[in-house]
Amino acid sequence: MSFTVAIDGPAAAGKGTISKGVSAHFGFAHLDTGLLYRAVGRRTLDGMEPVAAAQALAAEELGQGDLRTAEIAQAASKVAVIPKVRSALVDFQRSFATRPGGAVLDGRDIGTVICPEAEVKLFVTASAEVRAERRYLELSANGSDTTRAQVLQDVRERDARDAERSTAPMKPAEDAVLLDTSNLSIEAALAEAIAIVEDAKRKAF
Repeated sequence: MSFTVAIDGPAAAGKGTISKGVSAHFGFAHLDTGLLYRAVGRRTLDGMEPVAAAQALAAEELGQGDLRTAEIAQAASKVAVIPKVRSALVDFQRSFATRPGGAVLDGRDIGTVICPEAEVKLFVTASAEVRAERRYLELSANGSDTTRAQVLQDVRERDARDAERSTAPMKPAEDAVLLDTSNLSIEAALAEAIAIVEDAKRKAF
């Protein structure tokens, strides 16, 4: 039997960390759907046309190379607004979501578009300033030459693109549980998410 957990939210809100923790706790498979767009974005940086890149994407590419650079993140955000790119990646995500044994998917339109029937829908968020500081520390630790002001600008620009795109804009599903991590530790945010999933599992089974 399948059980789907859809976790959405803006960049650096903590949804990736929470998704990994939830999948590990319950033994569910995990898919960071943002990697799909990052992989397509990387291909476009190499000169490939976005739709062709999405249509030719293979699952093994998600584990190849560093897909989490600032340059690839910006490229991913730009290709994600293209309707035909999103359409090419929908089937991959939906197939993953319904695999036996349970699945956790995190992204920006999982609860609204990819898995509107998911048993659990979370929208993980935090203030732009908090998210920018988290991303700045992450990039600095990886040797990236950037500034807090530049990262905050990038975060705000990406939020605007994600929220204003015509296809599958980033927004909470009507029945999503909002989880604001601005003032929560990783442990506290994960514990809250696990409790939400456990409650849903009891009701489902």
